Amino acid sequence: MGEYNLNYDNKSIDSILDYANNLIGKTFGEIDKYSRLEHNKGKGNLGQVVEESYFGYDVNSRAEADFAHVGVELKVTPYKVNKNNTISAKERLVLNIINYMEEYKKSFEESSFWTKNKELLLVFYEWKKELERKDYVVKDVMLHKFSEEDLIVIKKDWEIIINKIKAGKAHEISEADTNYLGACPKGANKNSVRSQPFSSELAMQRAFSLKTSYMTHLIRMRLGYNVEQTVSILKGTKKGIEEILHDKFSVYYDKSIDEICKELDINLISKNGSLPKNYAQIISSKILGIKGNKLDSIEEFSKANIKFKTVRIEKNGKIKQHMSLETFNYTEIIKETWEESKLRNTFLEQKYLFVVFRYDENDVLRLDKIKLWNMPLSVLDTKLKETWEETVRVIKEGLVIEVKGNKKYDNMPASTFNRVCHTRPHAQNSRDTYTLPDGRDHVKKCFWLDREYILSVVK
Repeated sequence: MGEYNLNYDNKSIDSILDYANNLIGKTFGEIDKYSRLEHNKGKGNLGQVVEESYFGYDVNSRAEADFAHVGVELKVTPYKVNKNNTISAKERLVLNIINYMEEYKKSFEESSFWTKNKELLLVFYEWKKELERKDYVVKDVMLHKFSEEDLIVIKKDWEIIINKIKAGKAHEISEADTNYLGACPKGANKNSVRSQPFSSELAMQRAFSLKTSYMTHLIRMRLGYNVEQTVSILKGTKKGIEEILHDKFSVYYDKSIDEICKELDINLISKNGSLPKNYAQIISSKILGIKGNKLDSIEEFSKANIKFKTVRIEKNGKIKQHMSLETFNYTEIIKETWEESKLRNTFLEQKYLFVVFRYDENDVLRLDKIKLWNMPLSVLDTKLKETWEETVRVIKEGLVIEVKGNKKYDNMPASTFNRVCHTRPHAQNSRDTYTLPDGRDHVKKCFWLDREYILSVVK
């Protein structure tokens, strides 16, 4: 590699790390010897500033790790402080570009991902909206080695990505396919495409990346910001997430709520003899060995951005409830593009653990199955896009509100729109509103997944 005067021993991890720790407290303007930030206003380049100005080597895109002698890759990555005073990674950690024509020929150990990113020297800076890039401050430096449990999950993620390439479906790869290691779009725009080996269809250029949720967990644990005690369900098992969930839940399939409660010593029935609303969380927590019904304290759910959802199939084989998502703000949603929209990004990055209960012919509620699911791109960029675009069009052109009796109706997409996604109110009462672009107040609404669609997913 082209090196300038080195102030550290590039053949010693300890020396590199000691030298890197001196970055803490510095702004990028102070680090930038060659005025790279003045001349280049584009996104990124903070990593290049650290490589060139601080570590003294030429900016490159080699297949090997940055510090090749010790197999360590340098990455500069931002986090942000949230309104509730927690911290989150601002974005995924983008690693190396995936060469579809070559990567599928290799084993995991020979892969470009593992060759380059076995160990990561992470330089964290705090992102603040009001600051210029030269004024961002380096807050922490760490050498990240993947734990044995993480590596089992990451290997499976890599295999999922490679198997899509082998199946001629590189154009269908989605970040939500995997748990920790993603394949994120990497290019100037959606026209950044490249050939794939087993299909004539061009696929979007993608890079291996560590998901935002994985990076958030990592930085929270590192800096100790409001981190509640997390619990690992994989530790010591040598199993992946899907495998451990199946192992733990499947022994209770077809058993009634009463039978499960008896086996697990759970007292569920309230004084009036009815099930509490959170019965599924209570049972699932106990099955997974989580105290206090806190499924969000599961380390692997946090890293993989897995959300828990209960599905209950009635005696007639149908589901009563649609599935609600987050509310949207009328004046903000119209400023989005579909590619950057909150709705699209939710499903691009998120998986759901559906815990499915069903009533049998005798009206006994039983645990039916679980399903770890993410929305396919083929549905996301057709049906959901359709609903989102129609919603935005209606808001922009002026929402029509019709009063019938005591109820108000509007012309946003309703449950008959496309049988996958629609809008409906999601408010505490009629006074719980957001302001429309024309100044009128209207009840808060959110996108909902249709119950028929959810039923087709779990079946």
